[in-house]
Parts: sequence; C-alpha cells; structure tokens
Amino acid sequence: MNSLEIYSAALEKFKTKNFDESLKLVDELKNLEPKWKKPYLLEAYILREQGRTVELLPLAEKLLSRLDIALANEKFLMSDALNIMGMACIRLGMPENGVKLLLLSAQTSRDNAEACTEISNALFAANNSEKFSRADFDELYDDYKKCLSDIVPFEPKAYNHKKIRVGFLSADFRWHAVMAWSWELVNDLDKNFFETYLYSSAEKSDNVTEYLRSAAQNWRDICKLKDEEAAKIIRDDEIDILFDLSGHTAGNRLRVVAYRPATVQICGIGYMNSTGLDCFDYFLSDVHCAGDESWFTEKLIRMPQTHFCYNSQLKNVEHAMEPPCLRKGYVTFGSFNNFSKVTDSMLAVWKKILDRVPESRIILKHQVFNTDDGKKYIGNRLKKFGFDVSRVDMRGYSNKYIFEYNEMDIALDTFPYTGGVTTCEAFWMGVPVVSLYGTRHGTRFGLSMLTNVGLPELAVDNVDEYISRAVMLANDTELLILLRRNLRDMMKNSPLMDGNAYVREIEKVFAQILTDAKKRHIAAP
Repeated sequence: MNSLEIYSAALEKFKTKNFDESLKLVDELKNLEPKWKKPYLLEAYILREQGRTVELLPLAEKLLSRLDIALANEKFLMSDALNIMGMACIRLGMPENGVKLLLLSAQTSRDNAEACTEISNALFAANNSEKFSRADFDELYDDYKKCLSDIVPFEPKAYNHKKIRVGFLSADFRWHAVMAWSWELVNDLDKNFFETYLYSSAEKSDNVTEYLRSAAQNWRDICKLKDEEAAKIIRDDEIDILFDLSGHTAGNRLRVVAYRPATVQICGIGYMNSTGLDCFDYFLSDVHCAGDESWFTEKLIRMPQTHFCYNSQLKNVEHAMEPPCLRKGYVTFGSFNNFSKVTDSMLAVWKKILDRVPESRIILKHQVFNTDDGKKYIGNRLKKFGFDVSRVDMRGYSNKYIFEYNEMDIALDTFPYTGGVTTCEAFWMGVPVVSLYGTRHGTRFGLSMLTNVGLPELAVDNVDEYISRAVMLANDTELLILLRRNLRDMMKNSPLMDGNAYVREIEKVFAQILTDAKKRHIAAP
C-alpha cells in the first residue's frame, strides 16, 4: 500500500475503534512520511479515545510546533491540534491553559459554527476555575456572539394554541446526568394543558433514547440538520416555550436557539451558568442556587425549592448500612467528581483536612486514573501540595463505581464547579457531602441539594468552615452511622425527588412567562 492507502486504512481502523491496529499503521506512516502532519493528528485522536491524556500533551505540542498557520491546508490541522491540547489541559486540571488554547482554536476554525463549539468548550472550562472574573466571562460571551454574525433571527411570534407547546432541545436524550435531573420535566407535563416536543441532537442512542422516541408526544431528530434547518422545524411547530437543556455543554445547538424560533426561550438544568446570549429570555434556577444575579444576561427563574428533580436509576442498588470507618478503623473521604474540577486550591484544602484527621484516607476516582501515566502525573501534582500519596487511593473509571461509595465515609465536593449527579448518588448511598459555595450560580449546586435534603449545615461559604465541617463529621461516628442509615430516605422524602410537586410548579412558571411574553405585545400571526 502507498501512504494514502495506509492512512485511509488507519482512519478506518480508528472509526471502528480498533485503536491498536490504527496506531500500528500510524507508526508505519510516520516512518514512511516523517514530514506528513496528518498521521500525528490521527495519533492524537487515538490517544484521546484511549484516555491516554498525559501522553497526549507532548504529542499535540510537538505537532503544533511543526504546523504553519500560513498554509491553508495546515491552518485547520492547527485548529484541531489546539482543541486536542486544550481539552487535555482541562482534563488534567489546567483550565486556564485549556481556555487559552481553545480560543486559539476558535480563531483558526473552519467556520463560525466550529468557532462557536470551541468557545462553548472554553466557557464550560472556565467554570472549573475561580480565576475567571465576571469580566472574563463577558469577554467570552462577546467572542461567541461575534460568531453568530451569519445568523438572522426570525421575526418574533406568539400563538394562541389551546395547549402550551413546550419544546425541549438537547444533545443528551440518552442515559446522561441531564436526564437524571429532567426526566419528570420532559415526561410528565400535564397533557391536558401542555403539548411537548423533543428536539434531539444526540449522536448516539441507547435504551433511554428509544424510550423517549416512542413515548414522546412529538419527537424530532435534528442531529444531522444544519442550524437554520433545525430552527425552521421548531418555528413550523409553533413552539411557545423552547427549553434548551444543554447550554455550553458538548453537542449543544445554541446556534439553533440564536435564530429565535420560539416565542419564549429558556436555558437550564444541563448547564450551570449564564449562556451570555441575548436569544434566551430566562434561565431556570432556584432560591438557593441563584446567588448573584448580575452574572446572568438572562432573567432568573427562582424555583422555591429546587430547579431540578433527581430520578435515580439506582433504585435496586443496596448500600452498606454502616459507614466503613467502623470496620476499617479510620475515616475515608472521597470525590468521584470529574477530576477536571479539582483545582490546586481544592487540593490544598483537602490536604489540610487529611492532616487534621489522623490516619484518614481519600479516594479519587476518574478516567484519568485508568492509566499508570495518569496516576503518576496526578501523584506528582499531589506531592507538590505535601500529600502522602500512600493515603490517596487513585481509582480509574468503572461501570460499577456506585458500589464504591460503600467504601467512603464522607464525600468532599469540588469548588468552584461543584458536583451534580455525583452528589445525588452520594446521598442515595448514604454518604454525606461537604460543599463550599460562592456567589456564582454554578458554585451553589451543593448548597441547593444539601438544603433540600435537610443538611444545610454541610454547605458553607468559606474554606475554614469547609475544613471544620469535614473534620467535625469525621470525628462524629454516631452521626455518620445515622446518616448512612437515613440519608436515602431523607432524599426520597425531599423536594429533590418529589416529581409531582416539581412539575406542577414548573407548569405554573411556564404559563406565567408565556402570559408575560404576550403582554409584551409580541405580534400574533
């Protein structure tokens, strides 16, 4: 085979997830054509899919040093390489570097749609760091809005349907955290007064997708449609309220929303911060999460208790009725949050907690620990903060991770980007969570969940109290026993899982905001 044929074969192996064979062909190509850049980019994609993030950084850096932005055929390779390197930095806990690289990727992107994706990635990553100010977010929002220059919004319309038409837009109509929090909302609006439409941009489907496809009143698959085409479908459906569940998360279709296809447009649940976009009228929040409203370009809807409702897929999963410290003789802290949320500041705080609780351990669980290189990289990072790494159990991702909560006494939440479904899962398994919150919306999810479940004392607004609460729990074995036995029932009986009350409250909100929109003299067709 010649070089092009070898590359095509390597690409095909990659597409079919035969990564080892694809790498062999890439190595062959690198020997045959050492100056050809595309094999190196394909190698980077393979390493990314294999979770070999630590190896990915030097490879992407080497590739970038060899690319010439002045050459048209290499400019877009550079954009891809910048994306790969930026996302790798984020996964390894370097969000500031990641944001810079993703913005560079946006500047070299092929078109506005691709640039929007990169800026969304940058905005999402910025939530991981306390170093980004409101002004920094505003700059990112401005960058995004510049990439909407090719979009001309539709003329505003209001309708007089007998039932309120609510459209839900998401790339995550599958088993995903978003579905764990929006299941009742998507499925249980009163059909006497509401008609629902699901606009799915999910690239992959599973049994949840298939259930929703069959159960939905109206299902629209827009994954492969261009933005304007998808927006026209929503417009033709005469949607009163369009609820985007994605925000600046992966696979989002914010450019569809930018066409203004619906009378009223809301974002929330799947994203923890303002979109920064004028096309949204509202953002769904609650009285606990709202915090400083000046972070938002949207008007906040403040639900009286919680702005999401947890639907557990773990109903048949039994949990240990005693905290593990009783049999182990020491307290085990833990965090199953995405490790990209673990900032240096957070590590410094966790080190102080371990110091104040003799013999204690901490379990960290994430895909970054699936490789020896990942463990070594994070281990070296921990050592810089003085951790005794023998007290840190670094565990890779596994499908049955839920049972590992049985080995944890106390969960330590991350900051500024807190846990979400991981916190709910900890509650479900009887594990209390200590959370730190600030004024920014995304920092306050722990506060909202803990307040709703009846443990507001475990959510605090400063580091010293965060440490004190964790140490207090560690020293109160009787309380740990009590929580292990009762926390699941506390959750079941809380607003977090009262689907009926939640949906009825949302229905009132939907009716009110649509009435308000019509009062603003939006012209009827």
